[in-house]
Amino acid sequence: MRIKVVGPCASGKSVLAAGLRRLGYNASSAAQDHSYVPDMWRRINPPDLLIYLDVGLEAAHRRGRTGHGWDQEYLDRQKARLEHARAHSDLYLDTDDLSEEEVLGRVVEFLEARRP
Repeated sequence: MRIKVVGPCASGKSVLAAGLRRLGYNASSAAQDHSYVPDMWRRINPPDLLIYLDVGLEAAHRRGRTGHGWDQEYLDRQKARLEHARAHSDLYLDTDDLSEEEVLGRVVEFLEARRP
């Protein structure tokens, strides 16, 4: 099963995809947050399962996204570009108050529950 992880910058996409790969899952993150092609997530290596990780501005700042221009408007633009992916995701997870381990744990629970 091919798993693709999408979401705004600082949502934890890369960390989650790496954690899933360590556990033997075929997972990758998609740099959809900067694309103006709404369904880019499915055009290149379409996934069998799409996970959308979300993040708010305060959590993004805690995770180091504090550079010039990293404000609510910038985050909102990313989320607008990701709306198609969010609408088609199999799992939506708000990561604001979750550790990397908690995100991985919740996703693995979801994946295990879907196993035949």
